[in-house]
Amino acid sequence: MTKSNRLFEMIQIFRASDGPVRADDLAARLEVSVRTIYRDIASLQAMRTPIDGAPGIGYVMRRGYDLPPLNFDEEEVEALRVGLCMLSRSGDRALRRAADRISAKIDALHAPADWLQVSPWGAPDDDPELGCVSKAMLRAAVREERVLWIDYEDGAGLRTTRNIRPIAVVYHINAVLLAAWCELRGGLRHFRADRIYACEPTGAYFTGQGEALRQIWSEQNRWDLGSGDSLNEHVSPAPR
Repeated sequence: MTKSNRLFEMIQIFRASDGPVRADDLAARLEVSVRTIYRDIASLQAMRTPIDGAPGIGYVMRRGYDLPPLNFDEEEVEALRVGLCMLSRSGDRALRRAADRISAKIDALHAPADWLQVSPWGAPDDDPELGCVSKAMLRAAVREERVLWIDYEDGAGLRTTRNIRPIAVVYHINAVLLAAWCELRGGLRHFRADRIYACEPTGAYFTGQGEALRQIWSEQNRWDLGSGDSLNEHVSPAPR
């Protein structure tokens, strides 16, 4: 979790709390050290967030404080509603839960728009037993430049295991593709998320290579959804 996300989460914890929150509890919930919590509290106070604390008691945020609101016009709100509804077709349960939380915040400030409808049919939900691993794990691996081991079945039904360096997640209407450098094939490949039967971090990273690989991938930018796991053009080797 980045510092900015952690500070935002701390504000939400304070808002939901009925009493003082101890630094130890914050550290456990956010999975950081108590020293990091002290630094984060100081950062929030420096940004004029009204947080008070006392030794042995904990911290409280004075009532009435909230993050500055974002102002959207009517059409922008409708665009947000449709975009959030489209996430229900992505098969990504983590993003769908996040979309539901955002939608609830929009509904609290704006009149309902039941006339905006999105078809529920789309990519399969995350379900490893059906050959569809957590898309949240795939997205995290892209962000963290983490090498993954996968058990994959291609369009012809051939099952293989391999290590990959994931660089992008592509959401189609009826499928989600993971673009990655395949160490088994020595090239860029696409893997349908609903054909990945198992996925585990290897413990290795490809730090600093993701951007270069994405540049190669974006230059060709040609997908073959029918075959599901190969690119149409040859690409250069992964940067070392």
